[in-house]
Amino acid sequence: MATTWENGDPPEPLHISPLGWLLVLIRGLILGSLVFGGLILLLLVRLVERPLCGVNRPVTPFITQLVCRNAFRILGMGFSTRGELMQQRGAVVANHSSWLDIFALNAKKRIYFVSKAEVAAWPGIGWLARATGTVFIERNPKRAKEQTELFEERLQAGHKLLFFPEGTSTDGLRVLPFKTTLFAAFFGGHLREFSHIQPVSVMFHAPKGKEPRFYGWWGDMEFGPHLLKTLAAPRQGRAELVYHAPLKVSDFSNRKALAAACEEVVRAGHEALRK
Repeated sequence: MATTWENGDPPEPLHISPLGWLLVLIRGLILGSLVFGGLILLLLVRLVERPLCGVNRPVTPFITQLVCRNAFRILGMGFSTRGELMQQRGAVVANHSSWLDIFALNAKKRIYFVSKAEVAAWPGIGWLARATGTVFIERNPKRAKEQTELFEERLQAGHKLLFFPEGTSTDGLRVLPFKTTLFAAFFGGHLREFSHIQPVSVMFHAPKGKEPRFYGWWGDMEFGPHLLKTLAAPRQGRAELVYHAPLKVSDFSNRKALAAACEEVVRAGHEALRK
């Protein structure tokens, strides 16, 4: 996860009621069992899947999707989507508000996240990321060709890659300017000829009576307190995703033009969801 966005406006102090702590215990135990039980199952299946299928993953993505769909049921959070899922080979880009985006985007579509290499070494999150087929990249221009080849291998295998062009999480009320770095990979080699990029707008609506930024993750917020706050909410909000029409990479002259087009679509969709 990237360093969180700073806006100089701190979140509300964490306050959990006795009922909230009970919900933390109940939901936490069930959610933890689901996530780590799913991880164990995924690793066992991967022992067979990997030698037989190599980079292809015909079974394990369904386990990840099942876990993420049921995570919203355990939390009591609404979940809905609009738009058609991309059928072409390519990547998905979305705005980024918190770790909940990972569950939301995996719940609807079988995808593989693109993440910075350091995440692979993080306890817990790194293990989950590696097991679910995350593509780890280094921000090193000398390895650009190697990473483009990795992208091409995964895309040729039919994988849908996903990255957050904002480069950070936010308070969930805005879309930050898209960074163009990862878009460059789709203009190298054969990728430009067949790749499409599908923009997705993600909006987390706060529980009734809570501030609109309830699910956002920014500033000095840490994962633990954010998770506790989410688990403790007696009444949850809902997640809403809009899948926009895919953009063909070859229709754009360079990475900046493609990133700008994706940003425009995601921003417009996000603003519409906030109304």
